[in-house]
Amino acid sequence: MARDSGAQCKQCRREGTKLFLKGERCLTDKCGVERRNYPPGDHGRGRARQSEYRLQLREKQKARRYYGVLEKQFRNYYDKASRQSGVTGENLLRMLESRFDNVLVRLGFAASRRQARQMIRHGHWRVNGRRVNIPSYQLRTDDVITMKPSAPVEPVVRDATELTSVVPAWLQADHDGLTAKVLRLPERSEITTPVQEQLIVELYSK
Repeated sequence: MARDSGAQCKQCRREGTKLFLKGERCLTDKCGVERRNYPPGDHGRGRARQSEYRLQLREKQKARRYYGVLEKQFRNYYDKASRQSGVTGENLLRMLESRFDNVLVRLGFAASRRQARQMIRHGHWRVNGRRVNIPSYQLRTDDVITMKPSAPVEPVVRDATELTSVVPAWLQADHDGLTAKVLRLPERSEITTPVQEQLIVELYSK
């Protein structure tokens, strides 16, 4: 499985905002953005030249890193979103939000997307009773998520649930039974990803 193995805190610093790539650590003073609020590298503290293309590129990179998606994967998501009816930017975010690894984070069953991907790849979760080990699996309305019986990661999942206070309205979670259901696909107003999707659409439309 291809994945980005780069330093996660540097990714947040590059985008100038917390992408919550390390789970609980991002909520503490050890967060890279809190400690060094400037881009990494020798010229991180220099004045960056602003341009329309730079703003669009940074927004695309921010979204890609937030969801842990590689460049080719992200482009494929955009191509699919552009072929669907409706607003392309909203379609793109909706598809990214519906990824299996992201949904586990939204439900509070994982502290980070990297942790969620690892649990999925190891076969600890099921969708509608069937084992799914693909982190990018697209969940649909009425899909039921359950943990494999006697999974060894149960203590880790229960620790992650303690960090979650609110579950999005489009999802339903039972933190005691470690089960969940997708009630519907999310509306744009329910997606809290810190990106301006229109800039991404403008970048790919060139």
